[in-house]
Amino acid sequence: MPNRIPPEIILLRDNDAPTLQGRLAAAIVRAILESRAPPGVRLPSSRGLADALGVSRMTVTLVYQELVSQGYLETAPRSGVMVAATVPHGRLRAQGGGGAAGGGVGAGVDWEGWLAHVPQRQRVIRKPANWRDYRYPFIYGQADPALFDHHAWRDCARRAWGTRDFAELAADQYGVDDALLIDYICSNSLPRRGIQARPDEVLVTLGAQNALFLAIELLARPDRLAVTEEPGYPDFAEALRRAQSPTTFLPLRGGGLDPADLPPGTRLVIVTPSHNIPTGATMPLDRRRQLLARAAAEDFLIIEDDYDFEMSYLAPPAPALKSLDRAGRVIYIGSFSKALFPGLRIGYMVAPAPLIARARDLRAIMLRHPPAHLQRITAYFLAQGHYDAHIVRLRQALKARRQVLEEAISRTSLVIAGAAASGGSSVWIRGAPDVDSADLARRLRVESVLIEPGHVFFETPPEPCPFFRLGYSSINEAAIPEGIRIIGRMNPG
Repeated sequence: MPNRIPPEIILLRDNDAPTLQGRLAAAIVRAILESRAPPGVRLPSSRGLADALGVSRMTVTLVYQELVSQGYLETAPRSGVMVAATVPHGRLRAQGGGGAAGGGVGAGVDWEGWLAHVPQRQRVIRKPANWRDYRYPFIYGQADPALFDHHAWRDCARRAWGTRDFAELAADQYGVDDALLIDYICSNSLPRRGIQARPDEVLVTLGAQNALFLAIELLARPDRLAVTEEPGYPDFAEALRRAQSPTTFLPLRGGGLDPADLPPGTRLVIVTPSHNIPTGATMPLDRRRQLLARAAAEDFLIIEDDYDFEMSYLAPPAPALKSLDRAGRVIYIGSFSKALFPGLRIGYMVAPAPLIARARDLRAIMLRHPPAHLQRITAYFLAQGHYDAHIVRLRQALKARRQVLEEAISRTSLVIAGAAASGGSSVWIRGAPDVDSADLARRLRVESVLIEPGHVFFETPPEPCPFFRLGYSSINEAAIPEGIRIIGRMNPG
């Protein structure tokens, strides 16, 4: 081990922190931990590191002082700055004994044997972590930071962490959700979808995904036949598979799932009636009523994922299934993450009070409640009108991008096989019949273009699978035509 950490391994990364000091601190800590530098190893001088990184010496000095206070570094007369004896990995090594034989964590455990009964996910949507580095990222579900009011969010966060709110938010709520957020959901979000609900009929979740897991965990069983859409959202299938639920995948016909196709003995139906994932198909009103009538007559329940109704900029959204439900058979799932930003992970479930009570108990086994401060910040953002203003900006931007996208596609041999009539933020594309979309995606990456191959949306995908999804929520409008031109060139009809 050298007695000095060279400046060459202290690398600044833009995504480490929003400030230069934060990025520099992260880079120094990373260099210490990854090199396993023992106590006493010296850091570059403040002048030397400043010159190597092209930053001010004062910035380096301030970061060194901060890391000294955190226990990563220490100083000594005539020795400069060095790795401290209290550095975290040094404390871990000092405990001695190591781990399992071979030095790896858990290396002596037969993990395959322990985990053999846990089903692995077969259908997983995967997106490159560095998707922002691509010039033409046609991926779904990512936010455009340029459309978000950061100042308003910061003000709401400052208010949530203020003296008046701090004691309440810092306490363990023992499963109780934020009253302000619940009130807004009941008085504003749900009425927009024609839904009336009491506070005891609403549960805040860590995004729609968490709500889906809770609902299926409580309702699906090996002796209950479940039905969902084909193509459809992969995690519907995976959650049902985990529950060992027998599942029928019904192909979309016309405006989505047709209630007439439901097999005898159906006990649970999972649908995205407003915007099918991934085709965008919208279930007609008469089918919605037929589905509810069959649910009442045949005693089954319906899980409705209404994940992006706010993205309706071409036409008003169709009424939610839950708004037509008079028998309490629809479990409604909504989310703020799609409209605001996916990292927020704030969603909600709406259902009769007995189910919500059981879902709250189940949620408490995993977590007491979603982080209280995030709930309160979101509540302030909604209640103060920032959310509505954001939705207006979002709809305007998506409408413009959709138009540019459709015009660009019309100049190629690509075919729009599905798109939400009311708006949405993606389109379902059918390429050349002899071109597999997974292979196309690999070739397009070389051209700095990202698409989402269609295989993952099918339980039994066609071979080859010419379908793929193009999202346009995060790609710059000006980049869309060239990106589509490249896709068309790589996928001639």
